Amino acid sequence: MKSEILKRLSSYLTPYRAGLVTATLAALLQVIFTLILPVLIGDAIDCMTQSSVDFSRLITLLWQMGGCILLSSGLQWWMNIQVRKISMQASQDIRQQAFDQMNRVPISVIDQTPHGDFVSRMVNDADAVAEGLFQGLTQLLPGVATILGVLVIMFRLNWFIALVVVLVTPLSILFARFIARRTRDLFRAQAEAQGALSSYVNEMIGGQDLIKVFGRQQTCLADFEKMNQTLRRASHWAVFYSAVVNPGTRFVNNVVYACVGVFGSLAALQGGLSVGTLASFLSYANQYTKPFNDVTSVLTQLQSALASAQRLFWMIDLPSEPEDPENALSLPTCQGAVRLDSVCFSYQKGVPFLQNLSLSVQPGQKVAIVGPTGCGKTTLINLLMRFYDVDSGVIFVDDIPIRRIKRSQLRSMFGMVLQESWLKHGTIRENVAYGNPTATAEQVEQAAKASHAHGFIQQLPQGYDTVISAGGSNLSAGQKQLLCIARIMLTRPQMLILDEATSNIDTRTEMLVQSAFEKLMEGRTSFVVAHRLSTIQSADIILVMEKGQVVEQGTHTELLAKGGFYSRLYHSQFVRPDSKPAG
Repeated sequence: MKSEILKRLSSYLTPYRAGLVTATLAALLQVIFTLILPVLIGDAIDCMTQSSVDFSRLITLLWQMGGCILLSSGLQWWMNIQVRKISMQASQDIRQQAFDQMNRVPISVIDQTPHGDFVSRMVNDADAVAEGLFQGLTQLLPGVATILGVLVIMFRLNWFIALVVVLVTPLSILFARFIARRTRDLFRAQAEAQGALSSYVNEMIGGQDLIKVFGRQQTCLADFEKMNQTLRRASHWAVFYSAVVNPGTRFVNNVVYACVGVFGSLAALQGGLSVGTLASFLSYANQYTKPFNDVTSVLTQLQSALASAQRLFWMIDLPSEPEDPENALSLPTCQGAVRLDSVCFSYQKGVPFLQNLSLSVQPGQKVAIVGPTGCGKTTLINLLMRFYDVDSGVIFVDDIPIRRIKRSQLRSMFGMVLQESWLKHGTIRENVAYGNPTATAEQVEQAAKASHAHGFIQQLPQGYDTVISAGGSNLSAGQKQLLCIARIMLTRPQMLILDEATSNIDTRTEMLVQSAFEKLMEGRTSFVVAHRLSTIQSADIILVMEKGQVVEQGTHTELLAKGGFYSRLYHSQFVRPDSKPAG
């Protein structure tokens, strides 16, 4: 699993091969100058241990040492810039692909996943990947070259001491590998806990008004504390194990250094090494062990990056909506005839919801859908828009199965105004023109006037250029709904879906908006989901739904005459309990 994630992560570096080659060359040159430095230091020491100090030679060596240090530092700086740029670009590509995939997945996936978890993956996890790539590459590129170069030099200086170094080194590698296996799962658990906590915080911030109304602050605090404790425990053990790695490997590396010092000193006493060569050997021993120390010191970032990459790849691998078939139709016009033929649908396999639903709607008709909560009203709308696909049966638009129509065109045929209004961060004008970005200022104002939003917009500080926050939190619920209605009036779709669209508007404005809708939908088909039956009495067809089935169907007058479920529902809203029902 780890190798697959690493291989897939490295594929995001492929487009930046040129930068990687440049960084690799800089790393190699930096290593070369770093490896030359101990030789110069050793020669300088030998110059000073002779009976007479060769100052001319010593000054030359000092200049050469200074040049090596400057060049090595400059090359390392350049390599870090290149690697940082590459790691951020790769992280940007992963984040972009994850966000792109989120826009491609079926609505059912979005409904089943906490939204805060998506946010955590695209922000926190992508940042962790970028940091892990940077730390890994900056240590890996020069580290491998340093180890190989130092080994060659040490074997040339004294093969026996070099062999001792090589035999002791695997202890450090085995220790780091032992810890790495345990930290990977811990960092994955930490990332999951972060996602759950982000989702909870996002949910609680959005519901602060209700939390305060019901006095649930202490309950929310207790739930947050539990999740926070889970994150703390996961983070504690992940950091604990990763923190053990560096001291452990440093201990092994100090043993290596001590072995070099002991055996090197014995060789120097026997005349096999000069004092300057011994100093060079000790310096090389440090350079040899440093890459191991560096890798283990960034093990936290590396394991965290792999765990975060796995979470991002899960998001990227989410199933997309099925592609439109090659012969999918793009209709030049839409008349608005809709027909459902024995439609069945279930959210869970084996648990039927909508069963054998049939309906025929002629162009321009107004269809009202009523019933208790959970009866299938919104589900029916989702099926019409193909946010969900039916299990069996067929839905037709203009006698064409909607599966044969391109999704993008099918959805463009409908204009939706939902009970829960959605506005983005931007100006009033941008939000009204969201469905028609090329609309002129005059067209935007006409749509706002038709929805009766123009009046309150003019009273805002900058009018149509007033910036509203994400979700429109600086507007009232009614104002937000009016803007959403104006947005649909600007696009003028062939069919309209209203899901409790006027629930947040006062009675007087509701009458005006209903009048505007009637004018807008002349000759156009509309589906109205409503709880207030006063808004649907003029509907051509009223569907009364209960437990996923249409239990009654007809006009307002016909359904009242039947004295069934609709009649009881109507009388419960408009007739006092102690009065005699009419009609």
